[in-house]
Order: sequence, then C-alpha cells, then structure tokens
Amino acid sequence: MTDTTDATDVTDAPGAAWFSGLDPADLEAAGTAIDEGTADAPADWPELAVEVGYADSEADYYRRLHEATMAAARAEVRKRERADDAQLVHAVRAMDDAERVANELTERVLEWAGTRFDDVPDGSAGVDWLADREPDGPAEERLLSLAGLAADLGTEADEHRAFIERQAPAVAPNLAEMAGPVLAARLIALAGGLETLAKKPAGTVQLLGAEDALFAHLSGRAPSPKHGVIYTHEYVKGTHPDDRGSAARAFAGKLAIAARIDHYSGEHRPEIHEEMRDRIETIRARRPDASGGDSE
Repeated sequence: MTDTTDATDVTDAPGAAWFSGLDPADLEAAGTAIDEGTADAPADWPELAVEVGYADSEADYYRRLHEATMAAARAEVRKRERADDAQLVHAVRAMDDAERVANELTERVLEWAGTRFDDVPDGSAGVDWLADREPDGPAEERLLSLAGLAADLGTEADEHRAFIERQAPAVAPNLAEMAGPVLAARLIALAGGLETLAKKPAGTVQLLGAEDALFAHLSGRAPSPKHGVIYTHEYVKGTHPDDRGSAARAFAGKLAIAARIDHYSGEHRPEIHEEMRDRIETIRARRPDASGGDSE
C-alpha cells in the first residue's frame, strides 16, 4: 500500500476527501471525519482513496468506509447514553422496576408471614418488622430473607427517587418545575429523551403513557383518552372531571414549550410557569364550588 502521508491533501477532489490525512487504522478519527466532514460535490472517492494510499482497492475502500461509519455510530450511541437526560431515563425506569418488584415481594412476604406470625403490620411496616427478626428454623429463615430483600428494594426505589429529584431540575429546569421532577423524568423516558420530547407536539405529550388506551380507541374498542401520565399531576387530577380535558390540553401545551426551552436553551423561564398557573385557575373558575375529586 502507498504511504498514507501522501493523503494530507486530496487536490483532485472538488472538496477535501473524508479520508484525507487519516491513518487507515484510526477508526475514531475516520468516524469523526465522516460525522463532521463536508464536500462541495460528489467525487470518485474509491478511486481517490486508492490513489493516495488510503485503500488497496475499491472493495477495500468500502470496507474501510463501513468500519468508519460503524465507529461513528458507536461513538454517537456512547455520547447519548452518557448524556444527563439518558441517566434520568435509566433512573426513572430503575425506580419503577424496584417499586414494582418491592410491591410484589411485599404481598408475597405478608401472605407467607400470616401463616407464621400473629398481628403482622400491613405494608412496608410489616416487611420491616419481619426483616428485623431473628429466624426460628429454615422456613422463617427463607421468609425473613425475602422480607429483607423487599425492604432493600423499597429503599433502593426511594434512593432512585431522591436522585431524580436532585437531577431533573439540572437537566430540564422548566419541565421539572412545571411537572415535578419525577413526572418530568417519566415524560422524558416515555419520549425516549429530552430532545425527542422537545420535538413532539402538545397533543402527543398529552397522551404519553396512554398508548394502550389510544390503540384501543383506534381499533374501536374504547373512547379516546384525554390524558396519559400527566393525569397524576395536580393540575389535571385536581381539576373537576368535566374540565380535565381542557386542563390536560393546556398543561400538555406548556409542557411541550418547557421541554423545547430546556433542550434548546436550558434557561429557566419563570413566566411560563406563571402563565400555566393562571390558565389552570381560569379553567377551575368555571366551577368555583366544585371539587376535583378522582372520579371521571
């Protein structure tokens, strides 16, 4: 193969070739060149690569091009996975998993404990009570070990929640203030990232988390859903049932704006939160004596 030092400048090309000056073995540099490079017009890149010694043949050029593009793709994936919003996505999913398994184990532990002890407290208090006991025999050893595991998972879920509450305001300050840190992280997770959420229309944001209900509606088996996970927020759940659709639309619209501001500028904008509060007050003023309640 010709010495690659001849490849510092590809003068025959209308624009600099992506492989100009590269060591064929340096996939990271090749991936960066492909990701960031530009050309004024197409050229016979395989022929030029052979001429300057970057590749032995056209087939070798395409092999190196494939390796370089794969390296660029892997680098982008690593970059995105390290991004702060990606950490929020993993944390909220891990919190949900820990809570789900902890609840399932708690039910199993308390059912089992009812056959061994009298007056076991309900819920997590019963799990903690069992986890602190000393076992009497093999059966209790297994039961109390399971209780300890359920208690540890509950603690793990709480610690993930605390992490989310600390991290979300730094990643998405407007979204976290408007929705609350945990709901903000959940919306980011459902969308697949802050950038993806920022590009979604308000109507899509409104229904995030209600995909099953939406599919049922589209197949004619259910009415159209009014909201997804944003229902858990006081702006929606605390509004009279007849006005929840209006509250959900208004809330989703401002959430979409908050996500865009967070992604594209990252600046805290107090005015959008005041506008949201005023809008909800206006909607609720339609029924000043009505309670929001939880019934639809």
